[in-house]
Amino acid sequence: MIESMDTTAYRAGFVAVIGRPNVGKSTLINALVGSKVSIVSSRPQTTRHRMLGIASFPNGQLVLVDTPGIHAKQPRAMNRYMNRAARGAVSDVHVAVLVIEAGRWHSDDALAYQALKESDVPVVLVINKIDKMKDKDGLLPFIKEVTEAREFASVQLISALKNKGTQDLITTLLKFVPESEALYSDDEITDKSQRFLAGEMVREQLMQRLGDELPYSATVEIEKFEVDGSLLRIGAVIWLEREGQKAIVIGKGGERLKSISTSARISMEKLFGAKVFLETWCRVRDGWSDDEAALNRFGYSD
Repeated sequence: MIESMDTTAYRAGFVAVIGRPNVGKSTLINALVGSKVSIVSSRPQTTRHRMLGIASFPNGQLVLVDTPGIHAKQPRAMNRYMNRAARGAVSDVHVAVLVIEAGRWHSDDALAYQALKESDVPVVLVINKIDKMKDKDGLLPFIKEVTEAREFASVQLISALKNKGTQDLITTLLKFVPESEALYSDDEITDKSQRFLAGEMVREQLMQRLGDELPYSATVEIEKFEVDGSLLRIGAVIWLEREGQKAIVIGKGGERLKSISTSARISMEKLFGAKVFLETWCRVRDGWSDDEAALNRFGYSD
């Protein structure tokens, strides 16, 4: 139950955003924050790290915990790390958001719901991508099917991509967080460093452009991040698991890697508000995604 509240009081708190891969969690967080803090692609496993998106409003602040999608299968060390990160996100939060896709209830949605119920926090069901549901008449029966045997504090219908329904969601979430001063300053949008975000921008382009050509065996390490007056000099290493994957990333005459780098640089300049000189290289470390030591080196640590 939502307690009666003073609507004029400033409120601030933590919100876990949970769901199976590719339901739009990162798109939702970017929409609420009003800036791109989480990378987005149509591929599962795009989000690999737990990170905070800080959404500030005149009447409150929501600190949104973006998480990897929860997987039933955990065949590799990377999958196990992402599941731990997702489940750990619900500790010490005031409310949790379960994001699902309109018209689709999956076994991994049930897995995510169960993880939230075990955490004993209020759960707001967010049904995303309602703009893509062709059979609008099926929406109410779908809501009934999902909520009939499950307990939700609220149900919200949104399109995160088109920023529809997000204002009602903000109003609802603020009711669940306590009266408090802001937890972060108004100009902060994430807890992650520019160095971390630079690596994510390169990885986003890998995920978007290579799709099925490249398995989820690429990660990015920022070897250099230097401030040179008004210029940022950044050196990024794309780590792969097999030698043969380098040709896929580099492309004919280096054109694909150049295209990836150019798009990543443009994204960095937009986010950082500065000119960027970006260099990228490809290197191979066999089986890194199933190697705990390699995961720790590349920043995948609890």
